[in-house]
Amino acid sequence: MPHLILVLSALIWGATYPSTKAVLAQLPPFSFMFVRFLLGCLLVAAAVLALRRRIQCDPATLRMSVIATVFLFLGFALQTEGLVTTTASKSAFITVQYVFLVPLFLRRFEPRTWAAAGLSLAGLWLLVDPQGEMTRGDLLTLGCAAAYAGHISCLESFTQKSDPLSLFLWQLVMITVAMVPAMLWERPGADAFSLTPLLLSALLVNGVFATGAFAIQVWAQKRLPAPRVALIFSLEPLFAAWLAWLFLDEHLSGRGWVGSTLIVGAVLWGTLGPAASAPKTPLAASHAS
Repeated sequence: MPHLILVLSALIWGATYPSTKAVLAQLPPFSFMFVRFLLGCLLVAAAVLALRRRIQCDPATLRMSVIATVFLFLGFALQTEGLVTTTASKSAFITVQYVFLVPLFLRRFEPRTWAAAGLSLAGLWLLVDPQGEMTRGDLLTLGCAAAYAGHISCLESFTQKSDPLSLFLWQLVMITVAMVPAMLWERPGADAFSLTPLLLSALLVNGVFATGAFAIQVWAQKRLPAPRVALIFSLEPLFAAWLAWLFLDEHLSGRGWVGSTLIVGAVLWGTLGPAASAPKTPLAASHAS
């Protein structure tokens, strides 16, 4: 059951790429992220109250939430800002580099992982156009991949030490608060927040569905090892590319499709080895301090 639910989660995450790319024509990146996370935070808080669930507020839970939120904030901020100058399809395929970074961050080294990393980088080189240069958006998205890998790695340990629901809610609260100064820095006009069909659809995908997908990830990581979660999420760019073609009329070149195929093949090969099914082990102290 966790595997099937994570596939649905990957589909939802894939839909966020073209959805976010489209709505950036109306709202600046950090302003949109503030609105989407505020909506998600309110929905989760309402569900917690309705279910009368107790939320842990001890120092250890808050400390773990802060650490996870730092990675989460960096991931979303770099990815959304990157979408301003790169396509939704390229963003998704570059972001999936986190799949082979997770075993590296968890110090689960094996030759297969390094070979897969090299293959994935070759695919990335083809994807971002070897005749030119990487755009600013491509570089920001690479940073996003590293941040997401750190977040997944943290959650593998933290969900074993604390209540996953509490971790989930506190991360939503903290990232929403962190977006406030960034939004004020952008100074969007009041008309940017008009409830247009574009904004409403983006909030439905990113604020409602993606919040549910995030909850699924936290729940699943208490039951599955992080590399296996990352493996299932490797489906995310395939969904994103298809949806970007369907709704945004984005097209990859033949060279881009070759590079994309290499990336997906690399992450599948690199995480189907022993590391993908390795038993859960605590992270090093430096990751939790």
